[in-house]
Amino acid sequence: MVSRVCRHIHDSSKDQEGPPSLARLAQTAGVSPGRLHRVFKDLMGVTPRQYADACRLDSFKDRLKEGWNVAGAMYQAGYGSSSRLYQGAAAGLGMMPASYRRGGRGARITHNIVDSPLGRLLVAVTEHGVCAVKLGDSDAQLESSLYDEFPAAQFQGDDGTLLEWTQAIITHLRRLQGGPRNRAPGLELPLDIRATAFQRQVWEHLRSIPHGETRSYQEVAAALGKPRAGRAVGRACAANPVALVIPCHRVVRQDGGMGGYRWGISRKEQLLARERY
Repeated sequence: MVSRVCRHIHDSSKDQEGPPSLARLAQTAGVSPGRLHRVFKDLMGVTPRQYADACRLDSFKDRLKEGWNVAGAMYQAGYGSSSRLYQGAAAGLGMMPASYRRGGRGARITHNIVDSPLGRLLVAVTEHGVCAVKLGDSDAQLESSLYDEFPAAQFQGDDGTLLEWTQAIITHLRRLQGGPRNRAPGLELPLDIRATAFQRQVWEHLRSIPHGETRSYQEVAAALGKPRAGRAVGRACAANPVALVIPCHRVVRQDGGMGGYRWGISRKEQLLARERY
């Protein structure tokens, strides 16, 4: 039932009518709106409306990449006004639509690099929130990765505004020591990151994995109602732009092996060891 509704939402994101109502989706599924909302949220980790918003934003982004202008892509994707588009753009694009189409041109990114218990830590923000948290061995490596990710953005050094958020991440890392008995709260920072509909589902689920616990890629896929999507879950973890804030280190192979980690397997091992003991 949920798969059928997802297909219907996805198909609807390609026309100008906008997202279908919950009542219309329930009629398609043959159940009551309340039941559909409950079952969909349990299986997908997001509501039907959140899923529809993400699909519509993906449709808009695809048209920009194809060369459409912002206005045309906006109306073709079913946004009735620019205000509706911009309300959802920050969370889904990581920058304003016109900037996204030009590779980030016009976006201003402030970044800072500090020492952390796991090596050098880069934190980068736009005016809307944190757009990158990276771990590495050298400042040059981290900065190069950031520039590659936002090739046309304007970069500037930290003027002191990043101190609070950087310190929050360092404090979180230190609190991880002590295992499940001393569970650290999740990092609640304003985010300004780009995501496909599926990546958004995976990342939201990862944030629900408790401190001190792990899940396999297959378990995450099954929890999202897509039991054969284990590899896609792995790719979503690898695409996570904000280390620690979205705890992709808590996803491992089914046999208990580490699997991959964007910031190095040794760091993943250290993080899990900190959380377990």
